[in-house]
Amino acid sequence: MSDGTGGWAGIGYGDWTDLAGIRARLDAGADPDAEVWAYQRPLHVAAEEGSPEVVAELARRVADVDAEHEGRSALWNAVYHGRPDNARVLVAAGADPWRPMMRGWSPGRLSLLGPEPELFGDPGRDPGLTVEEAVVVAVAPQARRVFDGFLLDGLGLACVAGVDAGEAVRRLGGAPAAVDLDGLDPFGDEALEIVGVTEVPGGCVIAQPWGYAPQRTDLMKRLSRGTVAYGLYANPKSGNQGCVFRDGEAESWGLNPGGGHPFPDEPSLEILTGYLTRDGAVAHCCAFVGLHPSDTRPVEGPPDLWIRLPAER
Repeated sequence: MSDGTGGWAGIGYGDWTDLAGIRARLDAGADPDAEVWAYQRPLHVAAEEGSPEVVAELARRVADVDAEHEGRSALWNAVYHGRPDNARVLVAAGADPWRPMMRGWSPGRLSLLGPEPELFGDPGRDPGLTVEEAVVVAVAPQARRVFDGFLLDGLGLACVAGVDAGEAVRRLGGAPAAVDLDGLDPFGDEALEIVGVTEVPGGCVIAQPWGYAPQRTDLMKRLSRGTVAYGLYANPKSGNQGCVFRDGEAESWGLNPGGGHPFPDEPSLEILTGYLTRDGAVAHCCAFVGLHPSDTRPVEGPPDLWIRLPAER
């Protein structure tokens, strides 16, 4: 087809479960190896969104069932997005679950740490975790349960490992503040000076339900001295903006926790955390640094204490 879409014009989310419709497109000349949504190939999209029948149909028509898009195979998509049914179909079609990709996270290696470690028939295989990765594996399930379905537009957050609330306040240089939330204008300058600080198992959380201040560079540098901190601003216009600071320096910037599709140049720990927390941005931030809060209070409030931040410097 020469419509510029490879024959996939007008296809929607629900269409990837319609075997007759997909087969009709293919029989009419749609290119199974074309780039469609977000420039992904049809098999990649179907592995995440489609039915096993559609995945099987596309798998038998593509040139290479292990072809990669941005470092990921269709099988990787199926595993990462919790579609073991589609993963089994892809393996039956010849996909390799142990093919290295995404900073060493093959589909098989990821699956060993998910809900179905026996997916590819080797549940006892050693995933070869670092100490930090093992911590994330241990705390991510609870973080995901606590923040399941949590809505966060406009939220600013900093999760800090191994630092209690008192030490966080000292590092921030803030002063305790009496806050009248009913009288506080969330769009005013004063609101950006106020953050909540709450101690949780593993460290502490600095939260601002209405703004970006917790992930300010000057604050993240101070909070992360001798440890690691994950900052998040859930920008209502452009989406989640994440960063990692370690020992006072920026380690990663421009991250998208809860964003759905990691990039191949993201750190290994970021990819693993995204898999274990799926689309949960707050759970991602907590788990990455080893925090395991028992409820949503550190983010929703009331915090252990409100403080007024010093001027940015």
